[in-house]
Amino acid sequence: MSIDSLKDKLPDFAKDVRLNLSNIANDDTLGEQTKYGLMLACAVATRNAEVLKAFDQECTPHLAPAARDAALAAATIMAMNNVYYRFVHLASNKAYGTLPAKLRMNIIGNPGVPKTDFELWSLAVSAINGCGMCIDSHEKVLLNADTTQDTIQTAVRFAAIIQSTAVALEAASLPVSAAS
Repeated sequence: MSIDSLKDKLPDFAKDVRLNLSNIANDDTLGEQTKYGLMLACAVATRNAEVLKAFDQECTPHLAPAARDAALAAATIMAMNNVYYRFVHLASNKAYGTLPAKLRMNIIGNPGVPKTDFELWSLAVSAINGCGMCIDSHEKVLLNADTTQDTIQTAVRFAAIIQSTAVALEAASLPVSAAS
């Protein structure tokens, strides 16, 4: 399965998603590792097996094993952090923000790829997972590392398109309703 096979499965109501998916597949504004790691991390974050399988097959040939592992780690560690820090951010009791998280997250400090790649992947996954606190944190690190706003926007655009692909495929699996 590939990105093209996903596009073929998207129904007519998701034509815009299909076109956007074509655009990211052909986008060359990011370096190869950055792009394919980003797509893989976002695919994991969708929690959609079909999307994950297609993107894994598309991305893995373009990634060194360490980069593939880092992309998977970014999605995995953000799954934990996004839940925790979204709670801290949204809870009315701000005392939770003063308590130690007590969560192991060493991968963030030593991801096995350039820090900016891992941070960009983490930011995109955080956007999918809806954690504003994590988005702000990763954006700050990226901007301090001279990552452009265009690059950050591109990463979030990729995340939005990959997430919408998963949603469209799930919606397409609904039974066809009888015309009213």
